[in-house]
Amino acid sequence: MDLEEYRRHGKELVDYIAKYLSTLRERHIYPDVKPGYMRDLLPVSPPQEGESWSSIFEDIERVIMPGVVHWQSPHMHAYFPALTSWPSLLGDMLADAINCLGFTWASSPACTELEITVMDWLAAMLGLPDYYLHHHPGSQGGGVLQSTASESTLIALLTARKAKIMEMKSTDSNLDDSVLNSRLVAYASDQAHSSIEKGGLITLVKIRFLETDEDFSLRGETLSQALEEDRRLGLVPFFLCATLGTTAVCAFDCLTEIGPVCASEGLWLHIDAAYAGTAFLCPEFRNFLQGIEYSDSFVFNPSKWMMVHFDCTAFWVKDKWKLQQTFSVNPVYLQHANSGAAIDFMNWQIPLSRKFRSLKLWFVIRSFGVEKLQAHVRYGTEMAKFFESLVRSDSNFEVPAKRHLGLITFRLKGPNRLTEELLTDLTQSGTMYLVPAIICKKFIIRFTVTSQFTIREDILRDWEIIQQSAVKILLNHSKYQNGFFNNRRESVLEKMQSNCNSVGAKALVKEKTPQS
Repeated sequence: MDLEEYRRHGKELVDYIAKYLSTLRERHIYPDVKPGYMRDLLPVSPPQEGESWSSIFEDIERVIMPGVVHWQSPHMHAYFPALTSWPSLLGDMLADAINCLGFTWASSPACTELEITVMDWLAAMLGLPDYYLHHHPGSQGGGVLQSTASESTLIALLTARKAKIMEMKSTDSNLDDSVLNSRLVAYASDQAHSSIEKGGLITLVKIRFLETDEDFSLRGETLSQALEEDRRLGLVPFFLCATLGTTAVCAFDCLTEIGPVCASEGLWLHIDAAYAGTAFLCPEFRNFLQGIEYSDSFVFNPSKWMMVHFDCTAFWVKDKWKLQQTFSVNPVYLQHANSGAAIDFMNWQIPLSRKFRSLKLWFVIRSFGVEKLQAHVRYGTEMAKFFESLVRSDSNFEVPAKRHLGLITFRLKGPNRLTEELLTDLTQSGTMYLVPAIICKKFIIRFTVTSQFTIREDILRDWEIIQQSAVKILLNHSKYQNGFFNNRRESVLEKMQSNCNSVGAKALVKEKTPQS
């Protein structure tokens, strides 16, 4: 492909992407394929001679799209948002063209300098403490863009482990690091993300998961009791991962209680706000940040709700020197004239090389501005409230956990198998994508408003499909355990359809809400 072909085909691909993203409602969100489906669509061996672009381009729809889960769809309600936007796409287009490997300041000064600036912008936008800023009097901290929140949590765990081992060796330098590591214990709530468990596997650190309260929040008294128990066993507590916006139900650990405990007991307090962090752009949601002043590190994903596409994870530390002492290496080929005077982000992460991620973040912040980003968060939250109102209006369903932000949980009343069958039926239909969770031994379905393209009509459409699937499932069971259904199938169907119609009539809002 030469320059002119690149120009022509590049425009063709941009047009394809624009059409794809603007017509997502026409596609079934979940693919109807089986493992290995692509083997029959592609040759066994690679081509010996280059193929034409037209041949490659045609295979996007023939080979790729049949197996794609359309994460940008208005009917994508699984996991958490993984959004993109036009400015974000343009930012990565430029970054991919530049293709610098910004491991040191010298390897591409603009890569490092822009990242420092946008991370300070972002910290201020969220209302984080000043000690997380690169440029602030007295600050020893700063922010860096990582690939994922899971990797950032591992980095925080490694940093806290290194700091604690050095502290322990200061009293007895003869102790071996592996022996000291075997005594360490870290903590998280029983609602914490699975990356915490994986971090323990990688670092060989004991991870203790603590019970949460009725709102699925970790409280200070629970942590204090665990610390006392483990110290009696000769263990050394050193790290706590608090979650703001848990995966199952978007619950929030109580920072105002666990923060002071961490401070008094010498624990590194890491905060995982992978999804909910974007909500802190809005001052009305910052009540969940109360106690943030006790934190040692903080992470969230602009690549989730902030319309900066993957990968882009914002990670801040209070003490950059502890971070650097964990990851710093200094071979002669990476040294430069400004070593020591400038930040080398290779010493803030696990890999050496790093992408120019800050470009797409910079493009998004400048293109939308704080006010439109706030409006985007508020709009998604309102759509979630709307869906919650629909669920609560149908007596056959229950909302098992308090709604926070854009995540709602629901289930059919009765035994777990009813909700399990409902989820299976919805997934197989390909009309929407949902995933489950289990809380208090109850099988629940998570419904997240993910797409910025979602409007009320999309929510109504999905709710009607959910109700129709519920009718089918409940009719297959001769008796519903709460007595709502009797053995007359016709009576059941009539009552369910009546419920669906009345809910739809009350909830239908004809005007379209503008996309944020």
